[in-house]
Order: sequence, then structure tokens, then C-alpha cells
Amino acid sequence: MKPWTEITHYAGFDWAKDHHGAVIVDAHGRIVADFEFNHSLDGWKSFGEKTSAFPNLAVAIETSQGAAVDQLLQRGFTVYPVHPVAAQSYRERKAPSGTKTDRLDAWGLADALRVDGHGWRVLQPTDPMTEQLRLLCRDEVTLIEQRTALVNQLQQALAEYYPAVLQAFDDWTKDFTWEFVIAFPTPQSLVKAGKRRWENFLHTHKLWRPQTSEKRLQIFARADQFKASAPIVAAKSQLAVSLCKLLRTLDLQLELYREQIEALFKQHPDHHLFGSLPGAKDFLAPRLLAAIGVNPDRYGGHEVLQCIAGTAPVSYQSGKLHKVRVRWACDKFLRHTVHLWANCFCKASAWGRAYYQQKRDEGMSHACALRCLGQRLLKILFRMLKDKKPYDAELHARNQQKHGSWVLKLVNAPLTKPCE
Repeated sequence: MKPWTEITHYAGFDWAKDHHGAVIVDAHGRIVADFEFNHSLDGWKSFGEKTSAFPNLAVAIETSQGAAVDQLLQRGFTVYPVHPVAAQSYRERKAPSGTKTDRLDAWGLADALRVDGHGWRVLQPTDPMTEQLRLLCRDEVTLIEQRTALVNQLQQALAEYYPAVLQAFDDWTKDFTWEFVIAFPTPQSLVKAGKRRWENFLHTHKLWRPQTSEKRLQIFARADQFKASAPIVAAKSQLAVSLCKLLRTLDLQLELYREQIEALFKQHPDHHLFGSLPGAKDFLAPRLLAAIGVNPDRYGGHEVLQCIAGTAPVSYQSGKLHKVRVRWACDKFLRHTVHLWANCFCKASAWGRAYYQQKRDEGMSHACALRCLGQRLLKILFRMLKDKKPYDAELHARNQQKHGSWVLKLVNAPLTKPCE
């Protein structure tokens, strides 16, 4: 990685799944190289050979992650990630007519890097442990989203032929609901099984509660009174059982992911910083570490981190008109993680609850109030990373008192709108 003052040539990199294109310009904007290559061992060898003539080369690419970025970083290139919206503007600067080609995309990025790159932030590679944790956490979220999709499909299938079981159980992300469908796949098989097997299932899965058990037994007893036709029952029961078996397998994999994430998080040298955050605990602390990293210098200031996380609003000002809106162009994984953390924080912290309540009293929605709280939390977390000190509730309270924070006046006030 070379400093900007040593860069003499600028490459625009248009990436794809199986091939990539590159355009290289010199300091005067002249195209000195223009080629495509396959995403393979031979292709990247060819890329290395063609760029060897430009030792002081910087690369602009329309992403900050993925296989292409990984290969560039492994080969020691200085990489500048570009936001897709900005990349589109750079292309339109070259072709205002709206023409779009892969070569034009690469050329636009290369020339934009030459002209504006001095103000861009270079992509800093993360350490191997943090990078592995980041990938594991993101893949875990992907698997959770797949589980949610499968649960929705399962509920839809049950609604078509087995409504009784939907009345008996509420949370279909729990494994006992899948086991119930596998054990009693149709209303007829449920009624035929009898009360003794029903009670045995509830006791085996620790579901026997005096306040709910009798109601569930009554639902089971009349499960076949409101039923679908035989063809629907035969087809949808097969689908429901298949989905339950998929969910059971997926849940086992999620448990393995969680074990690996927690083990890796405990080994990380900065786990004590993120583990000290109220509301984060064992589940969200690894995600925050993975999404934010441990090097605050990569952001420059807490304002940049807040923009990347989507907690900072977008301002629009023209003449007497001034308005703000939600920042949608951000790191979606980080935004979701900060949203969950803020929701947990306002339940674990007195001043967090007071801050949340004040924002709700001002007329903000639940999500907007959490974004405001997340904005404040990210500033605190950024300072923690700079000082390498864990969260100290007493120190924060003293700082609030020192600066006359309005939050302290509301800490002991009754909570009219609790965190959802």
C-alpha cells in the first residue's frame, strides 16, 4: 500500500462474477492499458503481469468487499472503494448521453481516481481474526434470514390445511414446533394420537404450563373439525414436514456458527471493549466488533462511522428550504446491528431509557428514536476505541453531569413508552 503522493498511475476496476475489466490512466489522463481477464489463477497472473509495468498503481473499484477486493489486497495494491451512486455519476461525467459499458465504467473510475482520489479514503485491510469474525457474523445473519423465509413458508402451508397447530403455538422459530409437525403431520394423525401422546410431547419438550396446557389440549382434540380437502392435506403436509426437517438442519448449523463466533470473539484481543457495552452481551458484541472493527483511524472521526451506520440523517438545504431524511445509503449489516443494540441498550441503561422516552415524547417513531440513540452510542463507542478503554457507566454519568446533559434530568422520570 502506497501513499497518495507516490501514486503515478490510476486503474479503474470493473468487477464481475467470472471476469473483470481494467483501464489504467497516467497522471495526464491518457489511457495506457485497457484489458479484460478471467477470474481464475491464470487470469490473475495475467493481471499481475500487465500491471507490473506500473509499480505505483492505485485501483478504484465499485465495492469494498468480495473476491476481487480480496485478490487485490493479497497482491498489495492500494485500493480505493467507490460507492455505486458515485460510480454512476463518474460514468455519466464521461458519457452524459447515458451510454453504459464495462469499459466506460472502468474508465470513469480510473479518471475519477486521478482527479478526485486525493480526498478519498484508502481501503484498510483488517486483521485476519477480525475479518474471519466479520464473515462469520454476516453469514450467520444470512442463514437467519433463510430461516425466517422457511418459517414463513411453513406457516403459509399450515394455514392452508392445519390451522389448529397455528393456534396452539405462537413462535415458529422454536424447534419444538417443527418437531410437533413432524410427529403429527396432519390434523387426523393428531386427533388419532390421543391425549396421552399429546401430554407426553408437552412434557418431553418442557411445554407443560398450567395456564396454557388445557387450552392446547382442547385445540388438539378438535383439530380435525375444521380441515381442508384430502388432496390439499396430502400435498401440504408433505411440504410442511419437508420444511420442518430443513429448519431442524438449519438450526443445527446456526448453533455451530454461534459457537464459532463466540469462541473467536473470546480470543480477540479487543473483546473486552465490545463485551463491556450494555445491551450487547454475547450476541451483539461480536457483530459490533465485526462490523466496526478495532481501528478507529480508518474512519477519521465518529461522524464518518455514524454515516456508514446510517444513524446520521441526510440533509438537504437550498435557500430557505432545509429538511432531513433517513440515510438509506449505508452499511445495512452495521445499521441493523446498531438498531438491535440501541433497542437492547435502552432496556439495560437508565439514561438510554430516558433518552429513548424523550425522543418518543417528541413524536418520533420507535425506529427513529433508536436511530437517535444509536447515533449517540456510536460516538461513545468511537471514543472507547480511540482510548482502548471499556465502557464505564460511572465515567459516562460524570461526563453527563459535567456538561449539564438534559438526559440526567429525565433518568428518574416514569417511562410512558417503554422500548419495544
